[in-house]
Amino acid sequence: MSLPIEEYALISDCFTGALVGKDGSIDWLCLPRYDSSSMFGALLGTEDHGRWLVAPVDASAKSTRHYEGDTMTLITRWRTGDGEVDVTDTMPMGDHRADVIRRVRGVSGTVRMQQELRIRFGYASATPWVRKDTAEHPSALVAVAGPDAIVVRGPVLHATDHAHHGEFAVKAGETVDLTLTWFPSHRATPEALDVDHALEQTRTWWTRWAEGCNHDGPYRDEVVRSLLLLRALTHLETGGIVAAATTSLPEAFGGERNWDYRYVWLRDASLTIGVLLAHGYDDYVDHWRDWLLRAIAGDPADLQIMYGLSGERDLAERELTSLPGYQGAHPVRIGNGASTQFQADVIGEVMIGLDRGRRLGNGETRFSWALQRALMGYLEEHWREPDHGIWEIRGEPQTFTHSRALVWAAFDCAVRAVERDGLEGPVVRWRTLRDEVRADIEANGFDRVRGTYVQHYGTREVDASLLQLAQVGYVDWEDPRMLGTVRAIEQDLLRHDLVLRYRTEQGVDGLPPGEHPFLACSFWLVEQYAHSHRLDDARRLMDRLVSLANDVGMLSEEYDVEGRSQAGNTPQALTHLTLVRAADAIAAASR
Repeated sequence: MSLPIEEYALISDCFTGALVGKDGSIDWLCLPRYDSSSMFGALLGTEDHGRWLVAPVDASAKSTRHYEGDTMTLITRWRTGDGEVDVTDTMPMGDHRADVIRRVRGVSGTVRMQQELRIRFGYASATPWVRKDTAEHPSALVAVAGPDAIVVRGPVLHATDHAHHGEFAVKAGETVDLTLTWFPSHRATPEALDVDHALEQTRTWWTRWAEGCNHDGPYRDEVVRSLLLLRALTHLETGGIVAAATTSLPEAFGGERNWDYRYVWLRDASLTIGVLLAHGYDDYVDHWRDWLLRAIAGDPADLQIMYGLSGERDLAERELTSLPGYQGAHPVRIGNGASTQFQADVIGEVMIGLDRGRRLGNGETRFSWALQRALMGYLEEHWREPDHGIWEIRGEPQTFTHSRALVWAAFDCAVRAVERDGLEGPVVRWRTLRDEVRADIEANGFDRVRGTYVQHYGTREVDASLLQLAQVGYVDWEDPRMLGTVRAIEQDLLRHDLVLRYRTEQGVDGLPPGEHPFLACSFWLVEQYAHSHRLDDARRLMDRLVSLANDVGMLSEEYDVEGRSQAGNTPQALTHLTLVRAADAIAAASR
């Protein structure tokens, strides 16, 4: 059975990533990209669905782990009755290959290690043909299934019942290297890595990247780790930013709220660009804008709210039968049906991200501003339509207040682009529409009896997404309407001091009720507290939230308070970018 979600750590080469468990098993790996099919899928099943275990033979061995400084290289120390070893797990940077390195180094005594390799390509639907390549390396294994192939080098492995096992001893001061390299099966086997060089190059790459962070305030370690994770989720070549490294980790254990997050949400990616820009990574706006131009292309009427890492549009959702699901939670889904939804807030998030880039000196190109004008033209025609909202409901579309506020923000950014930045556009029409949207929200999206904005027109329910109204400048942080909304959220959506997205019992999302507090919403509340002179409350909630991270600083989508475990896909970009924003808000308020 797969481990609790918080017992996994991510290693990444900014093309894809592997989840390494505390037990020494890589239980999730898709090669060569995050959205490729899995070759190790035990995370969503059992070891029979693919894994790579490297751990002491001694079942009583204990492990502790940490990332090597400000990198994505994981070091696990194993302690046994006979000695200690370090296992260094990393995916090399700089060579544009798909490699995994697992270096075992003896620290003291002599430790007997075991290796178990179960290769299952195609989401565990294809057991490969495996052969030894002794001409290339005395113990090299080459595994092939359809278009995929890997070569594994290291200690000798023996085939047993569709798996490969082996043992080896490591003494103090000795080093044993294990490597795995993916390659297209029609090509020749890649050459062996220079492991020493790859480790040093990877250490240098990540360390230099982290040195660019300009955060100066509390929670610095959490901010830097979150930024590193966001960088790991950003494709090195295309610039696409996936929402998480996994699919189908359940929001409700045993339930059906299991979604594929290995794609690029325009909303989440735009917000990620915002926090990267705020911390000194100015060059990312150009990379993201180029990705956006390629992905949207042509007619804004064809706009999707998410795309593949290279801008792929066909993300049709389907259910897999080859993987039984995380601890039995099914269905396992690949693709995402929300890709075809209309979510009116998305254009607002994109416009805010690009507006932030302009404020930091990133000039527009002739094509990028033309794209934004086209998006605004599309919004002018469609903003009045009900939508599926930020939470991608599977029920009937609604007129969500949050969506309307982001429409207002889109027109506001367009107006500023003309008035402040000197770009050309129909500013009078945009101003008029901005005022019209505001009037619509105030007439239909605000409950005057309770003094709160509401989830959607025609309801008195609140929604945690309303915490973004002040973030996007629609209303001041201390406006009585905003403070009334915060009170209503505290009354209706707090569970053990953490924030639910909304009350699922109301049935608006078209799914069975029940889910856990959504961590990004709680970080939004920290940000609101910090900006409205509730600094003690902000710090108290922030301390609680960062304590929920696992031993290497990773957070997933939700948190199961009763079960004291993380829930949902991991690591979640939205969670980590809202952590950074919350820390920034506390730093600003403290000053």
